[in-house]
Amino acid sequence: MTSQQYNYELKIPRERIAVLIGKKGVIKREIEASTKTKLNIDSKEGDVLIYGEDAMGIFTAREVIEAIARGFNPEFARLLLKTDYVLVIVDIKDFAGKNNETALRLKGRVIGKDGKSRKTIEFFTETKICVYGKTIGIIGKPEGVESARRAVESLLKGAPHGNVYKVLENKKRELTIKELSGEGSLDEREGKEQIQ
Repeated sequence: MTSQQYNYELKIPRERIAVLIGKKGVIKREIEASTKTKLNIDSKEGDVLIYGEDAMGIFTAREVIEAIARGFNPEFARLLLKTDYVLVIVDIKDFAGKNNETALRLKGRVIGKDGKSRKTIEFFTETKICVYGKTIGIIGKPEGVESARRAVESLLKGAPHGNVYKVLENKKRELTIKELSGEGSLDEREGKEQIQ
């Protein structure tokens, strides 16, 4: 019986190819070993072909590669090898249109002075955020990523920073209280709510 072969192709910015491969190919080999896949990288064009027999492995490899392509350092992209971590990409063009000056200003709003805004969102949501090109990548556990995505989109729509931080602070406090009171994690509670 022959096993099924799967593949997925994606394009990444050429300047991120060296990061994906890593020193002496260490990052590429680590992704391949962790996901039971093989990567074929065209460094001139930025094309990456992922192939193997494990469809889930290909999906995971794609997520890690996508994170590196969107500016994350491999150390953070590696978090996606864990099953309880996700990647979400917010496209700044959806808020700025084709205006480059607006896109630049919006990026600045999300990063904040000396990175303060980005660090604050990361702190309250326990996520990692990378602003790269015209995208904002968020890596973390699903509930944190969802809160971070809403915060980032609120800033991109022009909400005052203070209001966004207040919402995040209240959400974090609410989750902490629920966890301390023994009501379980957010995932467990959502499961219970759907059952009832």
